Amino acid sequence: MNIAQPYLLFLGDVTDPLAAKTARGIVKWRPDACLGELRLTEQTVSLGLEPLSLADAKAMGAKTLVIGTANAGGVIPPSWVETLVQAAQLGFDIASGMHQRLGDIPELASLATQNAIQLFDVRHYDAQLDVGTGKKRQGKRLLTVGTDCSVGKMFSALAIEKALVDQGCQARFKATGQTGILIEGQGISVDAVVADFISGAVEKLSPSFTEHEWDIIEGQGSLFNPSFAGVSLGLLHGAQPDALVLCHEVGREHIRHLPHAALPSIEQTIEANLMAARVTNPAVQFVGICLNTSNISGKEAKALCLEWSEEFGMPVTDPVRFGVDAIADRVRSL
Repeated sequence: MNIAQPYLLFLGDVTDPLAAKTARGIVKWRPDACLGELRLTEQTVSLGLEPLSLADAKAMGAKTLVIGTANAGGVIPPSWVETLVQAAQLGFDIASGMHQRLGDIPELASLATQNAIQLFDVRHYDAQLDVGTGKKRQGKRLLTVGTDCSVGKMFSALAIEKALVDQGCQARFKATGQTGILIEGQGISVDAVVADFISGAVEKLSPSFTEHEWDIIEGQGSLFNPSFAGVSLGLLHGAQPDALVLCHEVGREHIRHLPHAALPSIEQTIEANLMAARVTNPAVQFVGICLNTSNISGKEAKALCLEWSEEFGMPVTDPVRFGVDAIADRVRSL
């Protein structure tokens, strides 16, 4: 997928701030790509962007209307359809992270068939893929991995990419999930890929390169999560990483949504990910640990990071509280 920017962020009529996390992620990491927001009601959550009509946004150069919210079931509400159709008629491409395909709306499907617009269903991937080969590729790659899902792998990858770029290193974020794709404007949602082709999808996402220094690949799931370990393993093999960053939420008591499944230790996570990653890159190494320390105080978080840095012999940080410069320094030394 290659989604044209700049964006007009469509917030529909949602009132739960958590439902707009996709749009918030885009604004945080790619603010220059966001021209404004479109809300259907005064009660709809706002991101503080300039409120724009479809016509005004189009006149300002917006290319894509991005559905920046999610709901239970991932279904496009009927109350949104009129706005989406109007946008398409004005020539907007439309991007969505919903499970329901945009092409399920007949008017949108018709315009897309006429090549008047493009529809991007980022939770789906229909293009041809090859199986992975594990052959050595040019360029250096970093992959974020975790003790579980939803522990900050995307956030950490984006923070590391930004820190590297700020330090003068040419790095590119490679998105593997729907929010990351909408942030970056391109990528492959690997959880929508048939299992046999996951490693091949990542090889396609990050092929050989010489024009920049690092690809920073967004991780998914965890080798220890019974639900998503297959995706995590395919990413490890396809990424062929030179560097790994471990992500963990301090205070999490069990695998998310699975109270019967215990979290692995940091040592277990490091060992298992190194073993799996060595299948395609025997020289892989961990360069840092990123923690979500929101469940403890700042003072406790700082002490924990210092303690674990000494224990594990690598930079340990909370990207939100303390940044990732130390990890970026380690990456640049490789």
